[in-house]
Amino acid sequence: MSDEHGTGTGEDVQGGVQPVGMQRKGLFGAADSGDTSGFGGLVQATPLGAEVVSTAEPLGGYFDEILAALRELLGEDVVRAVVVDRGELTVYIAPDRTEDVCRVMRDDESLRFELCNSVSGVDYPDRRNRLHVVYHLTSMTYRRRVRLETAVGLDNPVVHSVTSVYPTADWQERETWDMFGVVFEGHPHLTRILMPDDWEGHPQRKDYPLGGIAVEYKGAHIPPPDERRSYK
Repeated sequence: MSDEHGTGTGEDVQGGVQPVGMQRKGLFGAADSGDTSGFGGLVQATPLGAEVVSTAEPLGGYFDEILAALRELLGEDVVRAVVVDRGELTVYIAPDRTEDVCRVMRDDESLRFELCNSVSGVDYPDRRNRLHVVYHLTSMTYRRRVRLETAVGLDNPVVHSVTSVYPTADWQERETWDMFGVVFEGHPHLTRILMPDDWEGHPQRKDYPLGGIAVEYKGAHIPPPDERRSYK
């Protein structure tokens, strides 16, 4: 995801100025071995702390129309940060406003984002609100796309469910709960979807132990990925 890039002030979605991220090269950031990935020339931005770089307005194109409509219908404070990067718009909103924002995005005649393509999670362990939930919306009426994003901390990882607005979000919210531990308030049946019901923990959090694999028929043991290669 590319939600940390842009121009303007570095702020986390709860407020507070933070430094802008540095860059790293290569697909995995490894510099002490040969380029086995074929992506050695790739340059990626590395976010620092809780920073989200908010792009200066006006943004141009239909991006300003979307922001103006949201602020008019839901109030000036509905948008916590806004980022334009690589021609894509990300709007950061509060976790208790996701349902309201999605309903306006779907129903307002000037917006008409009828389709929720996906709901997914991201874990930024160095941030105060480390668990992010990302919504990709598409307007089939106006042929436009937008990304909504919200963030919560481990102490209260609760986000309002959008299943009442976009029924397709049902299983996607379940997967985000299963993998990241984000609780979607108002979801009709928030249960695990990939892991067994009695599984402990959420495997896609960055601090989740990777573990190794025992190869029983040869008596061997494959070490976890972070012990097979040196990463930065």
